[in-house]
Amino acid sequence: TYIVHVNLPTGRVLADSDGLKSWYTSFLPTTTTTADDASSRLLSPEEVKEMEKKDGFVFARRQKKLPLHTTHTPSFLGLHQNLGFWRGSNYGEGVIIGLFDTGIAPGHPSFDDKDMPPPPAEWKGKCEFNSSTCNNKLIGARNLVSGPTRPPVDDEGHGTHTASTAAGNFVQGANVFGMANGTAVGIAPRAHLAMYKVCSEDGCAEADILAAMDAAIEDGVHVLSLSLGGGSADFFADGIAIGAFAAIQKGIFVSCSAGNSGPFNASLSNEAPWILTVGASTIDRRIVATAILGNRNMDGYDGQSLFQPSDFSSDKYLPLVDAGANGNGTAGICGPGSLDNIDVKGKIVLCERGGGIARIAKGQTVKDAGGAAMILMNDELDAYITIADAHVLPATHVSYDAGEKIRAYISSTSTPTATILFQGTDIGYPMDPIVASFSSRGPSLASPGILKPDIIGPGVSILAAWPVSVDNYTNEKATFNMISGTSMSCPHLSGIAALLKSAHPDWSPAAIKSAIMTTAAQVNVGGGPIDDERYLNADIFALGAGHVNPTSANDPGLVYDLQSEDYIPYLCGLGYTDTEIQAIVQKPVSCSNITSIPEAQLNYPSFSVELGPAKKTYTRTVTNVGEANSTYSLEIILAKGVDISVTPDTLSFGEVNQKMSYEISFSKSGTPVNAAFVQAAIVSSSKY
Repeated sequence: TYIVHVNLPTGRVLADSDGLKSWYTSFLPTTTTTADDASSRLLSPEEVKEMEKKDGFVFARRQKKLPLHTTHTPSFLGLHQNLGFWRGSNYGEGVIIGLFDTGIAPGHPSFDDKDMPPPPAEWKGKCEFNSSTCNNKLIGARNLVSGPTRPPVDDEGHGTHTASTAAGNFVQGANVFGMANGTAVGIAPRAHLAMYKVCSEDGCAEADILAAMDAAIEDGVHVLSLSLGGGSADFFADGIAIGAFAAIQKGIFVSCSAGNSGPFNASLSNEAPWILTVGASTIDRRIVATAILGNRNMDGYDGQSLFQPSDFSSDKYLPLVDAGANGNGTAGICGPGSLDNIDVKGKIVLCERGGGIARIAKGQTVKDAGGAAMILMNDELDAYITIADAHVLPATHVSYDAGEKIRAYISSTSTPTATILFQGTDIGYPMDPIVASFSSRGPSLASPGILKPDIIGPGVSILAAWPVSVDNYTNEKATFNMISGTSMSCPHLSGIAALLKSAHPDWSPAAIKSAIMTTAAQVNVGGGPIDDERYLNADIFALGAGHVNPTSANDPGLVYDLQSEDYIPYLCGLGYTDTEIQAIVQKPVSCSNITSIPEAQLNYPSFSVELGPAKKTYTRTVTNVGEANSTYSLEIILAKGVDISVTPDTLSFGEVNQKMSYEISFSKSGTPVNAAFVQAAIVSSSKY
């Protein structure tokens, strides 16, 4: 399948969308419209060559298949029923969130429309379930996956989980295996949902994503949430970046997951500056399962497990075996069938995370071999980040440090034993949020001068709706699961964007993004710096602007705004050709007639600057969205090794929406530092 980019010849005007589709039909034997005036179908290289001769052809490329990026959180984020920002934003009422995912389980209580108003009058979408299945909560559901037409049922669970995270209604008594019991609710519970199924077991095809972009824009969504993506790519070769640009041109906010390829640097997906790129972090809840060793000379090692069987006796110590003790790497990571020739019957087995084998699958290997329980230890990269999974046998997931100590104990005695003490749900960890080990890191490869990710949000052990019961209660309607990934953090930010859109309907997508970024927190619950998975201070390529703070985002004072036209000089500055930029912005562009700008000159709420011997100076323009008569002082929080100055350092406004500019200069200081990069901050403090 090819993605074929075309553009109407100069001077040609089509009356409506039907005329546009007719033109596509004349261009190709069969066609699917997409958000960037492109079409996709199965083509041979010879057919592509033939199309190059046609008036309106821009270019063609082979499509990519993209992977998915796989509720105490409202309270953790400071959202409380009938109080503050949640009440002030009316819980997102009147906003439509469109999700591109695996489909949805329409009968789930999270998608009940109790207390929901009808969708806005401008909504034009449709429901491909039967007429009684959609309602005032789930107002649209479409299947855009190429192939046989089927209703957009969620056969995998991912889409149901992300949709309920963004805007699920209140469901009391939500839990999994009795853990994390409470009221489940999405971030914007009075927002409407529209599901666009673009992913199957084979992944998420770019052509289907582009077709969904076109449909969602025409349907009238306000926020788009995409918990999927590929690796870094030039924006003109990135279907999500192209479709997202079409969306922001219509005032639609686009939130995307950063990817699950951390903790490696330069591992991001969805890097375009018109997209909110969302990393993942922990919340202050653990589902505690403690590994206690037979030497009984310490308190044990706290880990996590969602499955906490009541019939497992923590008083009974069982033989403990290290699956990789004999140097068998496959057995050490508990690969399928690797324990068949090892005596693990009735024993607790220590398995190591990694090797491309799912955490729960490792437990299945232990269970199949007759093991009684599993201690899953992190590999060194994942360090201290543990996850509460729905394991298939008694288990606990412990840190790398704990695992090494457990391994040392096993080697120290001829009769190692252990047990697992299941302690249930515990809330109130002061070190949270912590950046998740899997959360992809910057810098951006596609545009190093734009700092990415933009923001981090809850993405570890998130409880949300699931199509089926994971604890085998077949008569259960309110089914939930707990999973992790930037796929989970993305819909949190999509829901927050919906709250901001409801509270500030005149704010542009860039203004909403700016409000989220400039008010983000850099400290944890306990008031200390936010750490990464190693319990070391997280750097800016892990954090972006910081951890989202919804209440503060509602009143940012100043915003860094951008319109779609503002990105064209930036794209010219990236060195893209006119044809490549045309593929993104969907109209002819001539960079020779445009004053291009460096990346750091884009009016973005952050900076990423590569310093040489010369000083670099950039301009930023801020818009006052706070009090009419207000004054802001601009303060630089300096880092060693760099000198930063700002002029003027005070901005005085006389009206709302007034714009003012400042210049900021960067240069190396006389005191060199032994570091690849340094980081600093500019803080605007209001003096109303």
